[in-house]
Amino acid sequence: MALEKKRDSNLELFRIVTMLLIVAHHYVVNSGLRNELYLHPFGIKELSFFVVGAWGKVGINCFVLITGYFMCTSKITLRKFIKLILQIEFYTIAIYLIFVFTGYETFSLGAFLKTLIPVYSITDNFIQAFLVFYLCIPFLNVLIHNINERMHIRLVLLCLFVYTVIGTIPVFEIRMNYVSWFVVIYFIASYIRLYPKAIFNSTKFWGYATIVTVFVSMLSVLSCLVITFKTNIDFFREPYYFVADANKILAVLTSVSAFLFFKNLKVKYSKFINIVSSATFGVLLIHANSKTMRYWLWKETLNVSGSFSSQYIYIYIYI
Repeated sequence: MALEKKRDSNLELFRIVTMLLIVAHHYVVNSGLRNELYLHPFGIKELSFFVVGAWGKVGINCFVLITGYFMCTSKITLRKFIKLILQIEFYTIAIYLIFVFTGYETFSLGAFLKTLIPVYSITDNFIQAFLVFYLCIPFLNVLIHNINERMHIRLVLLCLFVYTVIGTIPVFEIRMNYVSWFVVIYFIASYIRLYPKAIFNSTKFWGYATIVTVFVSMLSVLSCLVITFKTNIDFFREPYYFVADANKILAVLTSVSAFLFFKNLKVKYSKFINIVSSATFGVLLIHANSKTMRYWLWKETLNVSGSFSSQYIYIYIYI
């Protein structure tokens, strides 16, 4: 009997890196730390933490790219969907009840019933939007497998022009929700999987591309800070403007470059990496569970903004 081939751990490692990027982003933006950073925005410590928090939407893109790369040749089964929804509901209900029983949150029937509803906001709630997107995958697969390569790449370019090119220009306003953007990312990932090209397989090229896009993204944060505090221009008041939304051009370029780099990276099967990778979605479900969780975790328990003045802050963030 032939032994089952074990999957290389390169994209599993990438999944871990992706989740670290998302957690680091939440560390900065959900803790009130940015209020401290804005006091002296051009200090070395302040600039370094602005950079630390810049990659949340890049991480979201990376997570969906991994999903699209694998699911475009797979099938969504009822068992997979039930497993996903039960995992989400378990953490949502359990964490709410823990807060209630410990007296941190007051029980209300409305809030409890809300925990029982898997989807009530897809505009900015990643988990709920991902659940709806997951249900769309069988229909998306019918589409991508019934068009040719030329139509597929045209579809990708059309979506990127509308959502990314126009969406990055400040004078235009492109309203989107996560579900529609995840579909665009799915088209990109599925094109990479279904139509392999020599350029897609170059570890060296995409390694350099990742370095360049990360560096340019960092420069964009600094540039937006300069514009915010040194000029009267109103376009770039958000320091993360070019990476703050998942559809912004630098968020897209960085995530696609990093994905292709890790896709080609030679990492042999590692049971440890794969076990840690399997827990990353749970990490997201826990630490981004609710407003109460964010307040309890970042502001009260870890006291991130209150610890910013400590000389050990660089060690503290990694702990």
